[in-house]
Amino acid sequence: MSLAAEAEDAARAYAQWQDAVAGVLAKSRRVDPAELGPEPQRLLETTTYDDVTVAPLYSRRDERDEPPLPGEFPYVRGGSATRDVNTGWLVNVRFTGTDAAAVNERILDALNNGVSALWLETGAGAVPVDTLATALNGVLLDLAPVTLDAGADTVAAATALYALLDARTDVQDCAAVRLALGAAPLTSAFSGRADVTLADATELARTAGERTETVRAITVDGTVFHNAGSSDAEELGAAIAAGIEYVRELVAAGIPAAAALAQLEFRLAATDDQFQTIAKFRAGRQVWARIAQVVGAPEAGNAPQHAVTSAAMMAQRDPWVNMLRTTLAAFGAGVGGADAVTVLPFDAALPAGVLDVSESFSARIARNTQLLLLEESNLGRVLDPAAGSWYVEELTAKIAEKAWSFFQEIEAAGGYRAALDAGLIAERIAATRARRETDIAHRKFSVTGVNEFPNLAEKPLPAGAAEAGEIAARYAAPFEALRDRSDAHLSAHGARPRVLLAPLGPIAEHNVRATFATNLLAAGGIEAINPGPLDLGSDLSGLVGETGTGVAVLCGTDTRYGEEAATATAALRAAGISTVLLAGPEKVVGDAQGDSRPDGFLNARIDAVAALSDLLNTLGA
Repeated sequence: MSLAAEAEDAARAYAQWQDAVAGVLAKSRRVDPAELGPEPQRLLETTTYDDVTVAPLYSRRDERDEPPLPGEFPYVRGGSATRDVNTGWLVNVRFTGTDAAAVNERILDALNNGVSALWLETGAGAVPVDTLATALNGVLLDLAPVTLDAGADTVAAATALYALLDARTDVQDCAAVRLALGAAPLTSAFSGRADVTLADATELARTAGERTETVRAITVDGTVFHNAGSSDAEELGAAIAAGIEYVRELVAAGIPAAAALAQLEFRLAATDDQFQTIAKFRAGRQVWARIAQVVGAPEAGNAPQHAVTSAAMMAQRDPWVNMLRTTLAAFGAGVGGADAVTVLPFDAALPAGVLDVSESFSARIARNTQLLLLEESNLGRVLDPAAGSWYVEELTAKIAEKAWSFFQEIEAAGGYRAALDAGLIAERIAATRARRETDIAHRKFSVTGVNEFPNLAEKPLPAGAAEAGEIAARYAAPFEALRDRSDAHLSAHGARPRVLLAPLGPIAEHNVRATFATNLLAAGGIEAINPGPLDLGSDLSGLVGETGTGVAVLCGTDTRYGEEAATATAALRAAGISTVLLAGPEKVVGDAQGDSRPDGFLNARIDAVAALSDLLNTLGA
């Protein structure tokens, strides 16, 4: 078949698909297909927080030129063409604690059970710098890369690490030792974390470049922007703006551009939106490669990427679901080409011990999440397996464009530090966070186990538990605050705040809205009592008295509401209900007024956080 004939067939198939889409949409909207216009599929498009439009279908119409192979500029498909496919990415685990010997025991156990890279917290409040040798005792440093997290103590930690290396005799190939000192003054300035000065970071980079080991002194920590609420492109744009600021500083100190680029690694967040994550890591390499090209060292544009599963997506309620979130995030990061991946424990947003599970259990699950992907699903055996996907390639390009646009905006403001001081970066991220929080409140953005399918029977959290998740603007936090109020009411009164469901008509009619109302109320920690279909011909005062609540929710079909809502509302008020709500749109009650008009309406368009908060107030929680 000729190319022209193939193109004609593809166009014909696409037109047939458009007709099918129009037919389905017209039926659901009860309109004529012609009313949907020539591109009915546009009604199925979604928009990301980067204002990237995601189409419902991608085809050869969306095909882009194939990017170069892995290991070739601009590194979209990966930084290395020779990565060991039997190993895949590095399974990186973060180790914390103040007892160096205990930390060392955990490190050795982890290395014996599949971990291939270490992220060690040291300095104030962690492993003391002067015991670093104890913490790393027995670790084969030429096999397991080490990243330090020392904050303001990074200089002292680097000195101790170098002394350790100089004293070790078990390292045969010094160049095989890969270290990251973790200095991050520019991104720490955004998050407010104590860190070394930029001058200290510059000197660390100079010293690192003189070592025979492979040492990168600076970490560009994009997770601080993600945790504050940024979009993916904003995280990348702010990160590369900080990255070029470091490069400029190093070059100004006399370090050649290629050597300066070799002193940086990037740390980025991976979320449970797997395609966004895949595309973000691919786009991140592309935009940083462009920076390297501009400064005259494109061959040095392959900065390592360290993926960390999102702290913002972690929930305190139904935290077991976090295991699924981190699995998706690790999948996305691995497929997207991250060099190392850290999976946060599923209970990372909770105070230690709340779930009555050991630290070793949650650490083992986090570790095995990656090992399952690598050893059983074999994801590491193919470099850039998403390559050629019309959707992934398009999404990668769009995120790269948006990230570059934000980077240019920061540059136009005078660079990273000037934009930071002017509040540009914080304001932009705050606006995105507000958009997301609005979507979460309206349940357009689902957080399973929190604003959708909550488990009201789960064990209440102790007072003050919310403070454990303050490291990030967690998506679940607004709804979890409502659940905290419910827990407090349960503790004080022996029961949760409750409402009476008032179903109208047989179960086939009211079940959909009764289920919707029950799920919505549970998201706010409110128990729904469903006595079955309401008998409007009987005295309802006994039923209301047994329930012990002053709030009722009518549940039924629009037709049933038109016939019975006014009567039911008046009957419930006569029986002692002070607040009557209706599950559905306001239009169904027409011009009903007074005691026959409900006080409010529960539907998919409401701000659920605000509505449930008001309802908790009404219920005395």
